[in-house]
Amino acid sequence: MTKQVSVGSRVYELTPTTQGPLYPPSEAVDDEGNFIVVGWIARDAGDGSVTREWGSAIVDAGTPVPVFGGVEPYAIVRELGAQLSAEDEATVLHTLPLPLPANNYPIVFAPDQVPEAAKVRRPSYAFHETPIPDLRHEDGRRLTEPVTLGNWLRARGTVRVGVSADGRHGEFDFEFSGLIPESLYTVMSLRQRDLDPAAPTRPGPLGVPNVFVTDPEGRATYRASLPNAFPPADSPGANRIVSVVVLWQSYQQNYGGAIGQFGLGGDIHAQLKIPVPGFEDFTTRE
Repeated sequence: MTKQVSVGSRVYELTPTTQGPLYPPSEAVDDEGNFIVVGWIARDAGDGSVTREWGSAIVDAGTPVPVFGGVEPYAIVRELGAQLSAEDEATVLHTLPLPLPANNYPIVFAPDQVPEAAKVRRPSYAFHETPIPDLRHEDGRRLTEPVTLGNWLRARGTVRVGVSADGRHGEFDFEFSGLIPESLYTVMSLRQRDLDPAAPTRPGPLGVPNVFVTDPEGRATYRASLPNAFPPADSPGANRIVSVVVLWQSYQQNYGGAIGQFGLGGDIHAQLKIPVPGFEDFTTRE
């Protein structure tokens, strides 16, 4: 949903989700390792094709995984429905284990920091029990209570997008509420070639420094200005920003020019996004 707010800028509402790309199906799992999907559900259309519908479901950890760029119907354990039951709302969210299950994305998210990320092994942790490196009890960890699906889906946000007066920068101004209180987040820029099956580019942060901390009520603001964020789509080497994703940092760390070391639910977790690529109305220049 969008609305025009002034000449040259537009406000977009962000949608609560647990999903980044289609694989892994979710960036949060339950205590049995099944994916808790709020996002695009891949389903058998009954005629040999696969459809994608926005919805919510529990998806088996062993769901079929196609080659990158392909789609297979999810192995759905059960549907969650538009209105969650009290039991489903109380589901405690966990990180994905490493190596990432049901993953077909070939990109290394932090090539300078963890070039062999696929070889790292870690179990799944409840969000509030993720082992923050070098943390001591006396340091005062702020998140100590479980994060439930009901908590997660209360997140709300908007982003105002426009172009700087000189036409050289894309401008992004966010307002958030209902996020995890007193917690570290980042915002990812999704570019037109980040999911290109032939030659995907590495997703990066929307601005550097790329993090913000929510207040005790889960509110925050964030702004970024990126050079030539919206070059003409047909220009040589164009890689326009087409969406943004708000990511919770389970290890409460900033990774500089990377959004995370492992991505996809291993250490970052999509909570708000624009589900359909957009920003076609904006053009910037060098």
